[in-house]
Amino acid sequence: MTASVSMPTGGVQVGSYDSYEQAQAAVDHLSDQKFAVENVTIIGSDLRMIEKVTGRLTLGRAVAAGAAAGAWWGLFVGLLLGIFSPDGSSWIGSVLAGLLIGLVFGAIFGGIGYAATQGRRDFTSTSKIVASRYDVMCQPAHAEEARAHLARFSLRG
Repeated sequence: MTASVSMPTGGVQVGSYDSYEQAQAAVDHLSDQKFAVENVTIIGSDLRMIEKVTGRLTLGRAVAAGAAAGAWWGLFVGLLLGIFSPDGSSWIGSVLAGLLIGLVFGAIFGGIGYAATQGRRDFTSTSKIVASRYDVMCQPAHAEEARAHLARFSLRG
């Protein structure tokens, strides 16, 4: 039986930062120093999902959002169909028809989608995944060189 020591994904740690922007700046510094950055990995640890509630979702807002999305799709389809129209007036007609049909169907489906939730999620939100720490990892063969560059980088600023 052979014993082996497993290496963490990405190699060994050469730096640790509180924000992704700081880790990215460190890797950018390595790149500026002509370091082989293809040996570097940024790993976020202790992940959290942050959901910011942006407002109340009502039937009217759901219908309006569905209508807007449907109008964009309808405009797209109308423009595609308009390419094959023989003259300008039928081109405008196909674009307007696509826009109107998309708007109506989008509004209908927006209302149906809202009704299907039965009040379980009556709010809108945005979400993102953030880490509490970002480690810059490097392949062991290049780790000492990376540490030396990053030490000078941290002294600089």
